[in-house]
Amino acid sequence: MAVSSATFFLNWDEAVQSGAEAAGGKGWNLGRLAQYGFKIPRGGGLTTRAYEEFIQYNGLQDMVDTISRSVTRENLDETNNLDRLKQLRQKIKEGTIPPLIAEELKTKLDRMGILARPLAVRSSAAAEDSAKASFAGIHDSFLNVRSSEIFEAVKGCYASLWSDRAVAYRRKLQIRDEEVMIGVVVLEMVEAQAAGVGFTCDPQTGRRDLVVINANFGLGEAIVAGTVEPDTYYLDASPWNSLPQLTERKTGRKEGMTCLNQAGGTQFVETPDSFSRQVLSDADVERLGLLLLRVFEALGGCDQHQDVEWVFDGRDFILVQSRPVTALPRSTFAPLRNQPDIWSNGNYRDAVPMVLSPLIRRLTITTIDKILKSNYTEIGYALPEGLQFSRFFNGRLYCNLSALQWAMYDAMGALPRDFNIGWGGHQPEIELKDSKPFAGLKGLERLYRGIKGVRLIKRAVKKSPQTHAQALSSLKSITEKGFSHLEDKDLIQRYYELGRISLAFTGEFSFLSGAASLPVGGLMKILAKYFGPRAAMLLNALMVGGTVGITSADHGYKLVELAEIARQDKDAAQYFGSTAFDPMAWEGLPEDSAFKQAFREFIQEYGHRAVYELDIINPRWNEDPSYLLNIIQSTISTADLRQLKAKQKEKVEQAWREIKTMVPARKHSSIKKLIRKAQEGAALRETTKSVLAVMMEAYRKIAQELGSRFCQRGIIEKQADIYFCTWPELVSLLTGEWDGAGLKDLIADRKVFMKEMESIAPPDVIFGDAPKYTEPAPRSAGNFLTGVPVAAGKASGRARLIRHPAEGNRLQPGDVMVAPSTDPGWTPLFLKAGAVVMETGGFLSHGAIVAREYGIPAVVNIPGVMGAIQEGRQVDVDGDEGKVYLKEK
Repeated sequence: MAVSSATFFLNWDEAVQSGAEAAGGKGWNLGRLAQYGFKIPRGGGLTTRAYEEFIQYNGLQDMVDTISRSVTRENLDETNNLDRLKQLRQKIKEGTIPPLIAEELKTKLDRMGILARPLAVRSSAAAEDSAKASFAGIHDSFLNVRSSEIFEAVKGCYASLWSDRAVAYRRKLQIRDEEVMIGVVVLEMVEAQAAGVGFTCDPQTGRRDLVVINANFGLGEAIVAGTVEPDTYYLDASPWNSLPQLTERKTGRKEGMTCLNQAGGTQFVETPDSFSRQVLSDADVERLGLLLLRVFEALGGCDQHQDVEWVFDGRDFILVQSRPVTALPRSTFAPLRNQPDIWSNGNYRDAVPMVLSPLIRRLTITTIDKILKSNYTEIGYALPEGLQFSRFFNGRLYCNLSALQWAMYDAMGALPRDFNIGWGGHQPEIELKDSKPFAGLKGLERLYRGIKGVRLIKRAVKKSPQTHAQALSSLKSITEKGFSHLEDKDLIQRYYELGRISLAFTGEFSFLSGAASLPVGGLMKILAKYFGPRAAMLLNALMVGGTVGITSADHGYKLVELAEIARQDKDAAQYFGSTAFDPMAWEGLPEDSAFKQAFREFIQEYGHRAVYELDIINPRWNEDPSYLLNIIQSTISTADLRQLKAKQKEKVEQAWREIKTMVPARKHSSIKKLIRKAQEGAALRETTKSVLAVMMEAYRKIAQELGSRFCQRGIIEKQADIYFCTWPELVSLLTGEWDGAGLKDLIADRKVFMKEMESIAPPDVIFGDAPKYTEPAPRSAGNFLTGVPVAAGKASGRARLIRHPAEGNRLQPGDVMVAPSTDPGWTPLFLKAGAVVMETGGFLSHGAIVAREYGIPAVVNIPGVMGAIQEGRQVDVDGDEGKVYLKEK
């Protein structure tokens, strides 16, 4: 039977271009490793089409089709079916490689200079080594193959596609036979001093902050086959470290090792003298750990953990395979095992609604998880090992709300419905068998932990000036002299020092940011007794215009002052009124300009802030203040801080008139004290976020320095490309472990990925792995939408749908700003808004705090509101009742 002329053997570049369907999973992943600059053996792969041509050439298609139709998971063990499979395997082994394929294979191996070398011939099925299925150990591989034995080894790989275990595996996973066409990779054997397997997580516990390495002398087959007890090394993979740090080692017995047999194949040799010797030095273990993190970032995108086979030749680590880890244990609380994990972007949307840049992904997810876990570990509540509070979905962060709801309930007695109100988002509640959390011994334990949590919050509040000052002082000591004078190795040390500061501050963050919750709870308890459902409205009004100084609100007040100053400054007024207004030209104003001097002071105090400042790809205001200057220009004719303060005062006085009417006088001092404490708590929360922003700016400054260096060295195209690198890659460059080969391709691919993910609408909730998009909130009979009231008052205006602060120029004074969520970078827009409506958010979210402080009516957590309200529609916002009325057109 004739075979058409085509390319059947792919080099690594061609394997990448052809994809897993043609090159097989193993071949495609090896091609990607090569493309991204990892050291892999010389070689390439036979395509899956070569297998199909082989089956056709040898007249075996009918047998294959019959087996695919008739052999099921239920009847596989029947004798006639086992015989069919055995017969097909035998025929494959006795078959003939089509001449065109055989000639191309040998010719290309010869051109590569490896035909006469010992070779590894390994199966590479189309669905193999994928996120869906690993096929680990399912298909056959052959080591130390000589040129005369290549075709027999290829046929052996083909035959293993139809082994009993391979067919059973496919049937179990419901993978159709035609989805698993098999390719074959052919690699030059590496002279192995040691070899093994590395995991970018702990596959036993599910912990994602560990790298686990198994190592043995000689080839890695003894480890894969389980014939020896290898060395096992555990490394702390925290992104706060510049290098993975070896934390634990278990020296295995290593009864023997696999090595090459001179006659071909391999042999197992007993090595009693190696029982107690460590396979790799500690330094080499950490080198390998860093390499594995690079694989995780390159092939796994900081999301899909990797199972990597490596070989050590005494100098370098060579990778011979990488596949996704597909069977990590699900870590959750025992009562939740029969319920799906509920992942929500509620709350997270305030600060990190965007697709995060590669440079900051691991640091962000690890920091947030550390903050959440501290709430429980510090009060003595045990979390399941490997529990993951955060995950990425299409590049965005989501929180494990089912685990968080249970932890809040079981640790301190908070019911899921109450938790959801504070957290924001549109996730359902978990099922509880017992809705009385404080009954019995369990209840006493929960009360004790709750009391301990209160004490920790109070302690954190008391220490907060010292905590903030210490963090700011430490950050200043690292950044004040810049980084351009430092050697490469010194930059690694600076990154490590910054990590120590970040880790210490993160540990305090959860209790500092929770300072407002206690007095708010106390206020609600008092007010609810006298006002019932109107208590929240009164509380919101009482919080307006505090005197404690909420930093994210203060920079808004300062912008109003700056607009007023600009209006009175002849040169500034002319500058802002110019038809050719250029925000970046403000420094061209005369030195005696009152506005210029005031704006410099503003930048000095608030310049570390940015729109979506937790992603360091975003410029800080001291680098690019154009967003601020556009706000000032659009408010220069209307800015009136005195009027704003007068309206705030009126709201507070109105609330107090009601309180004096309904609440006994003996309670008034308690209410005032709690109001003050709640305002101080909100201020503390926002100050803590401001310190976190200073920390992010420090990471950005290091990144900018590295961007300049690597751009000058030709490793990256432009400075901003540094944000599409990752810290393990940058450290590898700084230590000289890597020359940067393949980094430009990796950057280009990451840019494409980010663009694709940004174009996908994020679901509000994910059940397990199934995304669910929230339907727009239904209108009531009164043609209104209902949400959570977080800032008192009523206002009417045209709705402006603002999806990003960069669109803020469309918002005119008095308009109702409708937004998905807000972080401190949105604050200047609140100054123009007559009211604020948000898709997500809770009572203590950033948007709620700022809206209350400014006295702007606000309703949050309205599902799908960005689609429920049309641009330009007249709406009435009732921040007392939590309703948004849609007026007729």
